[in-house]
Amino acid sequence: MSTSTRIMWFRQDLRVGDNPALRAAAMAGKVIPLFIQEDEDAGDLALGGASKVWLHHALCSLNQSLDGHLLVRAGPALPILEELIEATNAEGVYWNRCYEPWRMARDTEIKAVLKARGTHCESHNGNLLWEPWEVNKKDGTPYHVYTKFYRRGCLEAHAPRSPLPKPEELTFACEKQEASAIDELKLLPRRDWGETIGKSWEISEDGAHKRLSDFLEEGLHGYKDDRNYPRKPNVSRLSPYLHFGQISPHQVWAAVHHHDIDRDADHFLSELGWREFSYNLLYNNPDLPSTNLQKKFDAFPWREDQTALKAWKKGLTGFPVVDAGMRELWQTGYMHNRLRMVVGSFLVKNLMLDWRLGERHFWNCLFDADLANNSAGWQWIAGCGADAAPYFRIFNPILQGEKFDPDGTYTRHYVPELAHMPDKFLFRPWEAPELVLKEAGVTLGETYPKPIVDVKASRERALEAFKSLSEGTS
Repeated sequence: MSTSTRIMWFRQDLRVGDNPALRAAAMAGKVIPLFIQEDEDAGDLALGGASKVWLHHALCSLNQSLDGHLLVRAGPALPILEELIEATNAEGVYWNRCYEPWRMARDTEIKAVLKARGTHCESHNGNLLWEPWEVNKKDGTPYHVYTKFYRRGCLEAHAPRSPLPKPEELTFACEKQEASAIDELKLLPRRDWGETIGKSWEISEDGAHKRLSDFLEEGLHGYKDDRNYPRKPNVSRLSPYLHFGQISPHQVWAAVHHHDIDRDADHFLSELGWREFSYNLLYNNPDLPSTNLQKKFDAFPWREDQTALKAWKKGLTGFPVVDAGMRELWQTGYMHNRLRMVVGSFLVKNLMLDWRLGERHFWNCLFDADLANNSAGWQWIAGCGADAAPYFRIFNPILQGEKFDPDGTYTRHYVPELAHMPDKFLFRPWEAPELVLKEAGVTLGETYPKPIVDVKASRERALEAFKSLSEGTS
């Protein structure tokens, strides 16, 4: 191995296993592992509160994996890299590619500047199964329909590569760092939310693999059907680990393929395909987080209602399954995917509030606040994205609760003030007789809110708005 010094710039790849850039840097010389907190470069897309909590713990875990050698810095990346190269005589900088538009533009600039000064730069794919520019239609244009993208584009392009082992030899070109350096990034909030929100997660590379193993053993069988039920174990909960790169999609793909590829496994792999589709959409539409893909929605008559928005954020809408989902988000940094669709539909259709308001709230509260997935998901819910759910597909929050939480276990857990409501009225407490409410200890408008909107009337209002939009663009 060469005795030259190489900088390994960690970003959304906070792991040692299956890390192409780290492996290449280790093979080329001694390594300086570096992480830069880039709020200034990110601007409005700086990490939200929940993501910062996860990042803090992920960095602590990565530092342990690197035997305490992780350097952490905060500020614009280019001057930090230039200063470190000057101080250490590093001959190369290695990183795994990110796909947020601001990162891609910034990385292109960094690579040009460093190469001009004679520094070797090397980027790798450590975060996607297929690069966005690898998957296009035969005429070279991007796909707009998910099924065709995944089945024709991805699966017919090439099989994902096998995961790479950890570097055989990893020699560091820097001293061990002070353990308090990560604390100095001040990623944890001052209030106790930062401690409580992460208590149900093992935020580490080992924790990611344990989560995958548990899912394959306990949750993959029955996944296709049971993934819609929030109290069943048939969800992987891998999304924050994938976003921060504590596990790679290649590792997940390979592990699933060690099982028989039945309908459940195939469906789970297709969810990884949806993640790829979201990144493809963002790559080809850099304004995805803020601009409707379907331009006719630019004229949609969104309402302004700060009171309703606040009630939605706090889980105080008066619709128990919506409130349960929003409280799960606040308390755990996560929300079950079925509930993401339910609360999203409620915001943009029953309340007729702009989907971008939901996208921003999720950005702040989700551990897995991934720009591509969050933006594509909200555009799908709102009906304005690529291959989106039609706007007239409006989830009824009452029926959704009765169907997917039939015994009320999930809802009662997050809305404990309704714990003693009988199943018959759990998802429609306003219809319960006074005696039933009294026996359950519920006083509507006091212990639990009355509905902030009428389901039927708000549905008709939304459909009328969509109809006028369609007529105006015909």
